[in-house]
Amino acid sequence: MQQQISLKLLPEQAADYKTVIDLLAKTTGKNVTAITGYNTLKKSVDARGKSIWVTLTVTAFIDEPFHKRIIQPFDFKSVHQSQKKVVIIGAGPAGLFAALQLIELGIKPLLLERGKDVRARRRDLALLNKEGIVNPESNYCFGEGGAGTYSDGKLYTRSNKRGNIDRILHLFVHFGAEEKILYEAHPHIGTNKLPAIITAMRQQIEACGGDFLFEKKVTDIIIVNEKVKAVKTADGNMFDGDAFILATGHSAHDIFELLHLKQLLIEAKPFALGVRVEHPQSLIDAAQYHCAARGEFLPAAAYSLVQQINGRGVFSFCMCPGGIIAPAATSPGQLVVNGWSPSKRNNPYANSGMVVQVGLDDVVRKKNVNTTSELAMLEFQQYIEEKAFTAGGGKFVAPAQRMVDFSRKKLSADLPGCSYQPGIIAAPLNEVLPEFIYDALAKGFVAFGKKMKGYFTNEAVVVATESRTSSPVKIPRDAEKLTHPQLTNLYPCAEGAGYAGGIVSAAMDGERIARQIANVKI
Repeated sequence: MQQQISLKLLPEQAADYKTVIDLLAKTTGKNVTAITGYNTLKKSVDARGKSIWVTLTVTAFIDEPFHKRIIQPFDFKSVHQSQKKVVIIGAGPAGLFAALQLIELGIKPLLLERGKDVRARRRDLALLNKEGIVNPESNYCFGEGGAGTYSDGKLYTRSNKRGNIDRILHLFVHFGAEEKILYEAHPHIGTNKLPAIITAMRQQIEACGGDFLFEKKVTDIIIVNEKVKAVKTADGNMFDGDAFILATGHSAHDIFELLHLKQLLIEAKPFALGVRVEHPQSLIDAAQYHCAARGEFLPAAAYSLVQQINGRGVFSFCMCPGGIIAPAATSPGQLVVNGWSPSKRNNPYANSGMVVQVGLDDVVRKKNVNTTSELAMLEFQQYIEEKAFTAGGGKFVAPAQRMVDFSRKKLSADLPGCSYQPGIIAAPLNEVLPEFIYDALAKGFVAFGKKMKGYFTNEAVVVATESRTSSPVKIPRDAEKLTHPQLTNLYPCAEGAGYAGGIVSAAMDGERIARQIANVKI
């Protein structure tokens, strides 16, 4: 017999297999020997009260042999002889999962990635971190796996309406992720483990007959009779196909500019902009777990904060427990920061984006922005990134302040230790950020300190600027056909087009488009 059972356990109980077996036996009124094993279905930590509890929901095997969880099988077909070919521009989560879905449907994908494979990409990241030199085609945003590879694989999403979340998680496990992502409340893979998983996906695509080409930056779209006939890459090569999926991510500014130049419909899109805040992880642990030290049975604590300031949302974004702040710029002279965590989340700092909603009305008041253009939000984003770069003095050194100093417009006399490898320098961030963003953040930090004991402290450092939260441009598409309104075989996809926000939702959007293409006579 198999029985689903939920247990409320202390952290050390949840971590001990024998203890869980004993409690399952007690719950079912069975002898311990009758419980042959269990598979975990859900696991979450509740630290809201004085005591910390782990809720564990399992399938217990009682009086029958135990069987490990069955990972969902996938039918990857040979597409060597496929009569259809779909060109996928961009090999981030959307592009990869679109390609895998196409292969399951018997259609050949051709992936064009402007950056390098994950191994070669690492060398460019090291050069950026250590020497302050950015490769515009190979960085934290561009390259195999896209920005998701180096944003640590957070897989939590509420967007079930967009697709099958469990399928996406099972695909990750199929390609090497740990099974715990199937049941944890906030699943996470880790930047240290993602490259091998991404490589395994690419190898599967190639083994089935799909093509995967690196350093193929798309620079032109050839249009004939309201259809894309081919795309041209920077090296002069042309690639034709039956359909084209545009999955270039939120930082491919040149693609937005290309579409605008060719008079294809795009729209300015609101996004969020702010800073990245870093605390000692021990401080966040103490605040969330209400104890001096979290101990070995609890994960590094995270937080999620939101506050309305003068009718404007201020909120945490991409929180990284035990993580690192990274330089996420894609061009010289523009400073962008992001965060990531390794799988164990065992670094001494916790960081999170703290961002403010930005609308077109806000941009209208800014100089150096063409507010009549569909690229107005993009221009605003670039304007702030350039100011941050100048304030840091170059080589991607980031301007920073202690948190209390930030809220009081006080230049910090010194700065605490920080995980940001290119380095930080004390600077008045109220002169870097627009007034409405600075004011909302300054008041937001004070409000968050009232919600979370110890949060508002000068032990925390505020680093500018977190500006790539989502795309500043939306590429419209037909709600049913999923094609661009002007081009019957171009499919704007995922985060770069404004239809996803994160790895899982991007992957689901890529799969959705692949299924749509398979149902279209091309």
